[in-house]
Amino acid sequence: MKFSLVGDIGGTNARLALWRGQGLEAVQVLQTADFPEPVQAVRAYLQEQNLLVEDLEKVCLACAGPVQGDEFHFTNNHWRLSRSAFAQELDLKRLLLINDFAAMALGMTRLQQGEWIDVCKGEAELDRPRLVIGPGTGLGVASLVPKLDGGWIVLPGEGGHVSLPIGSSREAALWEVLHRHIGHVEAESVLCGKGLLRLYQAICELDRFTPHLQTPADVTTAALAGDTCAAGALGQFCVWLGRVAGDSALTLGARGGVYLAGGMLPRFADFLMTSGFLQGFHDKGQMTAYVEGIPVQLVTAKYPGLEGACVALELDMDT
Repeated sequence: MKFSLVGDIGGTNARLALWRGQGLEAVQVLQTADFPEPVQAVRAYLQEQNLLVEDLEKVCLACAGPVQGDEFHFTNNHWRLSRSAFAQELDLKRLLLINDFAAMALGMTRLQQGEWIDVCKGEAELDRPRLVIGPGTGLGVASLVPKLDGGWIVLPGEGGHVSLPIGSSREAALWEVLHRHIGHVEAESVLCGKGLLRLYQAICELDRFTPHLQTPADVTTAALAGDTCAAGALGQFCVWLGRVAGDSALTLGARGGVYLAGGMLPRFADFLMTSGFLQGFHDKGQMTAYVEGIPVQLVTAKYPGLEGACVALELDMDT
């Protein structure tokens, strides 16, 4: 029996699943570091599911990075993909490549009750755009624009690479430390997994503490346990995420709402809710009132990127 496959591929993980027109089946998470190229990961997945490559008909892969042309280079891992070679090797009837946060945005159209937490309640203007933003291996940003017929246009972008906004003297001092080490400081420099560790190290340097944490997970765990420097880093992370999300909402006119997506934030949801995120989001000077009414939701759905890839496959769209 013929079947389709969807994938959500980031810098660290490749999430793969079957799609038969009814919903996701047999979701499996593979490590990108374990395979030289995407086609080997797909073959390993099919072998694990006892499925034949010959029965694979269509594939939609949501890929981290700008999608254009035949050759695709993943932004935060070593994989490369040629559309033509990939489709030929697997003898596919149809191959769709879409930006990973375009897929994440499409996944927001399939959210079910209980798959989000209200960070800021507000009245969504249904005819206005919606912003989707989330830190993970990188910082993803995309938007949904409503169509007159009730559907959606998804607009992928590279908003994670905008310059990091400075809103206080403390942030300016941290920016100077970061700039001394890495040069240009973009939002993704701190608003991702590795960025959280970098931010922790910058705070330790600025405040003259000796850093003792080695991974982003260490920083999160220590912050939740009350470690001063780690909590300072995670708190500043939330403030800066609020600033970037608020700036993006202003640029887009996202009065339809903001979705905080990705797998990183749910790990410290309670911390986020009591952090300075909303202060950073709302601190927009004369435009503060504009953003204060925008609802913000933390997405807790398990596989929204895969769901979005299913939507793209249904619509037969390349983005």
